[in-house]
Amino acid sequence: MPIVKIPAADALGRLAEFDAVIDARSPAEYALDRLPGALNWPSLNDAERALIGTEYKQVSPFAARKRGAVLVARNIAAHVEREALDKPKDWRPLLYCWRGGHRSGALATVLGAIGFRVHLLAGGYQAFRRAVVAELDALPARFEWRVLCGITGSGKSRLLQRLAARGAQVLDLERLAEHRGSVLGLVPGRAQPTQKHFETQLWDALRRLDAARPVIVESESKKVGDLRVPEALVERMRAAPCVVLELPIEARVELLMQDYDFFVRDSAAFCERLDALRVLRGNEVVKGWQERARAGQLREVVRELLEQHYDPIYRRSMQNHFAELARPLAAVAWDGGEASLDAAAQRIAAL
Repeated sequence: MPIVKIPAADALGRLAEFDAVIDARSPAEYALDRLPGALNWPSLNDAERALIGTEYKQVSPFAARKRGAVLVARNIAAHVEREALDKPKDWRPLLYCWRGGHRSGALATVLGAIGFRVHLLAGGYQAFRRAVVAELDALPARFEWRVLCGITGSGKSRLLQRLAARGAQVLDLERLAEHRGSVLGLVPGRAQPTQKHFETQLWDALRRLDAARPVIVESESKKVGDLRVPEALVERMRAAPCVVLELPIEARVELLMQDYDFFVRDSAAFCERLDALRVLRGNEVVKGWQERARAGQLREVVRELLEQHYDPIYRRSMQNHFAELARPLAAVAWDGGEASLDAAAQRIAAL
């Protein structure tokens, strides 16, 4: 079967047409970022790629190509035997590698010779990446946004999840970023994605939204943990109508004790994370919080963190950056209970 090359701009809207998207790059390249849903069939693994690169520089390009051909052929054979023997003749994969198409081209040649309907992404991952960056600059302007505002611990993330369950359109940046948006927001044992992979996931989420319906997003800053939110999206969020979520202080403390239960179980990890606040709050204040946390007074420390640190910073930031906060679409209060959260979601979904 002939191999069809597809431009990256066309591929962005056609990914669902393919039975599989296959990344022929090394596992390390794949881990940094990949097309949504892509499977990794490396033509060369990380060690082999390093070996060929060294031989290319230190011996000769010809010697490196010979050795590379042996390794690539062996790896492709293993992929076909493991993954393709049960595929029907009309199976349609989209293949790509870094840029030039050598690694994906070798795999495409074999699969095409078998008789599969093979497509190659022209320009490889680099072309896809350029297209995603361009889309992230344009996509946010297509949607009508609603920004969910509320001081730390008011339950914005829980409400987003409840809204999504009710069929509302939401964009959950903290879920995509694997971070809860504050200095304490990185969940132990869970690393954030790379900046490129965060942007790919964000593009994938945006392209699935319906421009005829409003999109609800949490009032994030320009960064979620270590990841930057694209400027075009930040600008749209900051100009959008706001909905304010309100929760009493004691209920906020209880919610945070539940959502950050890993710190409740591990006060040492909590105290270590508090070290990041020394520059803003001073050594003595942070030291006092750490001593009280170790003594089992975590609830009291959380309340002080909210009242003395998070609330003033959040209010200042929101007033400076979200123009519509002074005249919100609605201020919705809840009490921390499930029925109350459902009622809040119902009210906001109806706006």
